[in-house]
Amino acid sequence: MNTHSIEVQSFIDNQRFSPYQWVVLILCFLVVAADGFDTAAVGFIAPSLTGEWGLTRAALGPVMSAALVGLGIGALAAGPVADRIGRKAVLALSVFFFGVWSLASAQANSIESLTAWRFLTGLGLGAAMPNAVTLMSEYAPARIRAIAVNAMFCGFSVGLSIGGLCAAWLIPHFGWQSVLLTGGIGPLVLTVLLIALLPESAQFMVVRKRPAQKIARVLRRISDDPLLADGTAVHFVAADTRIATEKKSSLSIIVSKRYRFGTAMLWLAYFTGLMIYYLLTNWLPTLFKDAGFTAQGAALTTSLFPLGGILGNLGLGWVMDRANPRRVNACAYVLSAALVLTIGSGVSDRFWLSVLIFLSGIAVTSAVTSMSALATAFYPTQSRATGVAWMLGIGRMGAVAGALTGGAMMSMNLEFGAVFELLAVPAIIAACALFALSRRDEGMKTSSAPTRATVPMD
Repeated sequence: MNTHSIEVQSFIDNQRFSPYQWVVLILCFLVVAADGFDTAAVGFIAPSLTGEWGLTRAALGPVMSAALVGLGIGALAAGPVADRIGRKAVLALSVFFFGVWSLASAQANSIESLTAWRFLTGLGLGAAMPNAVTLMSEYAPARIRAIAVNAMFCGFSVGLSIGGLCAAWLIPHFGWQSVLLTGGIGPLVLTVLLIALLPESAQFMVVRKRPAQKIARVLRRISDDPLLADGTAVHFVAADTRIATEKKSSLSIIVSKRYRFGTAMLWLAYFTGLMIYYLLTNWLPTLFKDAGFTAQGAALTTSLFPLGGILGNLGLGWVMDRANPRRVNACAYVLSAALVLTIGSGVSDRFWLSVLIFLSGIAVTSAVTSMSALATAFYPTQSRATGVAWMLGIGRMGAVAGALTGGAMMSMNLEFGAVFELLAVPAIIAACALFALSRRDEGMKTSSAPTRATVPMD
């Protein structure tokens, strides 16, 4: 019997985007949407909490940051675990975890208990995101990988927007607790779908030397290539054109000499990007309310920010697949700086302010979101989940800094415009980091022999 060799990623790259890959995209999209809804939930209920519990705006800082701390820890822990036991198992468990603790958060009766529940919710949220990113990137053909990952991340913007719309309707009728209950029920239902429908990464199965028949069964869902038929002798190969890494731990790879500069630049750009993003996500409703908006008007105007992100994610992903992705992403950060400076210069007309918020959502959200596509392309299969997870985890510290900085700005009674002007600084830092990474990478490009992991068909 003839023996054939199939390199998994090349095989996927040469196929059309199949209905089965659409299932992967939709499920990962729903995970990210649930993540977005739960992550922003406290921001939408914050005005109600200050009124009902008699809290100052600064007192909400720990609640805002609790989930973000959990997000960071969850991401850092989940990446190495996923590179060892698989993306699917960690993803399903993490979604179940943050759903349960979101339900528990709705029962909180004090600032202390809500802070604790939100921290636990954040652990699950942090573990879910990097595994959804990694799984989607490993099932997407290279020619559309950036736009596929960014399309998946549109779920985050959709989740944020749905959160704003739900909060605007639910809170007046059922109280702030109803927002958290909604954010808990959805993930529990989604967990069942993930277990039933989501496949494990084919590349991961090759690297971990899973049975070849199992790999073939998954790939047959993508293509009816006769080489995958039962009884055909096949060697499945996971190829990588970088240095051999099989005997190293996934964490040691991302900080090795070859990757450490890029890792540092990705961390810096994502840290500063999330600082901007989460300050706006958490504090925009409060800023708008202080500017004279009603609670409902503040929630609705804030929802324009993530809605703009949906358009930005798709547009930037399309451009990244056709140009230098790091430079494209850096330019998105430059545009973000220009837009927040424009808002900070003083725009009193509510219509034009809404337009600028929408445009800022396009630039800021797409710049931050596309960092995950950069990370999945930067790291090899053996450490991809860890590389993505640690970038997300370190970045979450920027999210914490953003939430706490927002609280400090509120306590200092800074004007609406001053808050936006200050946000231009981290945007420029992020742009510089990505320009530096792009320049360094272009100067270090060298050819290397492929590293291969093979699995023979029994």
